[in-house]
Amino acid sequence: MNYLPGTASLIEEIDKKLLVVLRDGRTLIGYLRSIDQFANLVLHRTIERIHVGDKYGDIPRGIFVVRGENVVLLGEIDTENEDKLPLKEVPIDDILEMQREEQIQKQQEEERKKKSMLERGLQPHSELHDDLY
Repeated sequence: MNYLPGTASLIEEIDKKLLVVLRDGRTLIGYLRSIDQFANLVLHRTIERIHVGDKYGDIPRGIFVVRGENVVLLGEIDTENEDKLPLKEVPIDDILEMQREEQIQKQQEEERKKKSMLERGLQPHSELHDDLY
């Protein structure tokens, strides 16, 4: 195995099934079909996998073009052990509802923390919600 510098190292991953985690938190699984010098990816037969607790749901997305700067993590899927996940697959509608409930709970917890800090005379951190990149 020869070392290839930079994005050229991704050439060895062409036609392999990959998991890609994006900057916005989404998880994509698909076959890498093409790359360029900026690490932009073309994924084929792509699914978006949503995890909530020990459950997951897959949303078919088809061909997906990913800008290289949005990739946080990229790894090869072990196709031999792919079916041995300790997770339970649920229908898309169910996982989307669970995801909504989880997001509402997180927002409520953040509001509770913010209120608690203000009651103590502390200024809560103002998180950036806009993508500045």
